[in-house]
Amino acid sequence: MPRVVVFDEFGGPEVMHVVEEQAVEPAAGEVRVRIEAFAVNPLDQMVRSGTSPVPVPLPHARLGVEGTGIIDALGPEITGLKVGDPVILAAIPDANVRGSYAESTTLPASRVVARPAGLGVTEAAAIWVAYSTAYGALVEKAGMRPGDRVLITAASGGVGRAAMQIANQIGAVPIAVTRHSAKTDELIAAGAAAVVATDRMDVAEAVRRHTGGTGADIVLDLVMGPGQQDLLKAARPGGTLVAAGFLDPRPTPFPMGTPLSIFGYQSFEHTLDPVVVQRMAAFLNAGVRLGALRPAIDEVFALDDIVEAHRRLEKGLHAGKKIVVTV
Repeated sequence: MPRVVVFDEFGGPEVMHVVEEQAVEPAAGEVRVRIEAFAVNPLDQMVRSGTSPVPVPLPHARLGVEGTGIIDALGPEITGLKVGDPVILAAIPDANVRGSYAESTTLPASRVVARPAGLGVTEAAAIWVAYSTAYGALVEKAGMRPGDRVLITAASGGVGRAAMQIANQIGAVPIAVTRHSAKTDELIAAGAAAVVATDRMDVAEAVRRHTGGTGADIVLDLVMGPGQQDLLKAARPGGTLVAAGFLDPRPTPFPMGTPLSIFGYQSFEHTLDPVVVQRMAAFLNAGVRLGALRPAIDEVFALDDIVEAHRRLEKGLHAGKKIVVTV
């Protein structure tokens, strides 16, 4: 029987344990995927610890919003897919029931996409959440175009790194924001055209210097909190700010009287739309083929070591790279 990671109470990594469950047959319109690997995300940590904004029924809750594997069963009414196809799980909004921390899961066929050729299993497990979030926020929501100067906060994190690569693929100019000047060289190597380190720079002044005095065309705020006020000052009049993160738990003052277009963004806004998912998949395939898009992998764990994988995430030892678990 397939093994599945579950938790019966909220708490630290130790609440997770591996159990065996009967394999589920896919219903009409569904596929069953034999999971080969999955990534560990901050959202998983929030769900497990009981701090997720979405209620999670206990006991026997599952985890995992992304992964990759092989289709091993088709439900009725499936076209365009076949047993043996390698796929990426593109959206698991009900992860407490169908989560990817398992050897097998079922989900609607519209929520898998073909695994790009050229991506290994480990990379494929870690690419969808970060890249679909960055693509959705920058391309679908903000309408990023070639030449746009794009200010990206939390740039050393998974979504920040993806955003820099996506900006470069389109021909935009990514400007990375980090709290630590020691990360400057690393961020330049990861694709930043310039780096603003807030431990020794004023954000607005630095951005004006890097944009010839005009300011950023697009701001991707993956942090929120009081620091967003500095980002508003760094944007050009008529620019766009997309708030797509929650790393700073402090209240975010409502932006009053700003000459910007301001949007909130959550990834499920687009990853549950099959039309947008196909655009995301096409963009991802092109980027992988061109060598422009590639997730940064930290450490790889086995399924039996899932507790240690979460401990590494909680301690911040992954340095913004993705932790992957092979199944």
